[in-house]
Amino acid sequence: MNYLIDITTGPAVEPVTVKEVKDHCHISHNVEDSLLSTWIKSAREKAEEYHKKYYLTQNVKISFDGFPCLPYALPVFPVQSVESIKYVTCEGVEVTMLLTDFIISFSGKKCRIAHGHNKLWPIVTLRSIDSFAINTTVGYGSTAAAVPAKVKDAIMLYCAWRSDNREAENSFPDFFYNLLRSDRYQ
Repeated sequence: MNYLIDITTGPAVEPVTVKEVKDHCHISHNVEDSLLSTWIKSAREKAEEYHKKYYLTQNVKISFDGFPCLPYALPVFPVQSVESIKYVTCEGVEVTMLLTDFIISFSGKKCRIAHGHNKLWPIVTLRSIDSFAINTTVGYGSTAAAVPAKVKDAIMLYCAWRSDNREAENSFPDFFYNLLRSDRYQ
C-alpha cells in the first residue's frame, strides 16, 4: 500500500552548528552564517532521505489511502514512539483509535504494528484519500550528541564543498554518499 511521509514537527537543532562548520572551513566572518545554516539543513535532510533514517527527534505522520494490512512495519527509523493512529470517515469525521487496541513492537530495527487480541479494523467507509494516519516520534535523540559522527562529517564536508563550488546547486558530491552508505537503512 502506498503511503506519504510528512514531517509535522522538525528537529529543534541541527546535527552541527554554524560555528562548527565555520571552524571546519576556516571561515572567520559572519557574512554567510545564514547561507551556512541553509546548507546544514539541506545536507541533514538529504542525508536522512538517503540513509532512510531520522537523526534528531521530530514528529512524522505516515498517511495512507485506506487501512493498511497488519502487521505493518513502519517505513521510518528509528521510531521513539507511536503517538496516535487515526482514520477519517467519508463524512470527514476524524477518529483517534486507542493505542491499546494494537500491539506495537519496537524489537529489532523496525517498529511494527499489529491488531491486538480479537481486534480488527472498524467497518466504516473511509475518505478516498489520506484517510488513515500513524503519527510517530522518530530520531536518535533531541541533541546533536545523538547523531552519528559520520553524519556530522558528511554534513560539514558538504558545507565546505558548497563553499568552494557555489555554482553546484542541487547536487551532492559522491563523498557525501560514501560516508553514509555503510549504515543505510533497508
